This record gives sequence, structure tokens and C-alpha cells, in this order.
Amino acid sequence: METRIAVMSVIVQSGEDVEALNALLHEYSAYIIGRMGIPYRQKNVNIISVALDAPQDAISALSGRLGRLPGVSAKIAYSKL
Repeated sequence: METRIAVMSVIVQSGEDVEALNALLHEYSAYIIGRMGIPYRQKNVNIISVALDAPQDAISALSGRLGRLPGVSAKIAYSKL
């Protein structure tokens, strides 16, 4: 199956959803190249960047599932490769 390289930006506005978010990322860990999290304490949010090499369907599914969590938003940027 053909894969795509993408970066997913995730903003978490609520600390109560962190366990569900981490469970989803663990579920898709086979596709994750790397992950960086930045706590922005002044605004009380967490910013997460996730690099992926995955089939288009898996990337879309993960983004959709993350976006359905309360207090979480996710956007994707795809490589032209």
C-alpha cells in the first residue's frame, strides 16, 4: 500500500483529554516517525506536532478521531512526495 508523508498539528485545550489522545497516538504508532510536544503554559494549551509516514486513510482516520475529542483540534499538511 502506498504511503504519504505528513505532519499533523494538534492543539489540546483541555488536560482531561490527554489520556485518550495518547491512546490514539499509541494505536497509530506504527506510522509515527516522530512526535514533539510543547506545553504553552501562558495560554494553558499543549501543542503537538506528529510526523507520519502512513496510508492516506490512516492519516485521515487519526486526524478525524483526534478532532472528535473534546478540546482537541488537529490539522494535516502533506508532503508533495
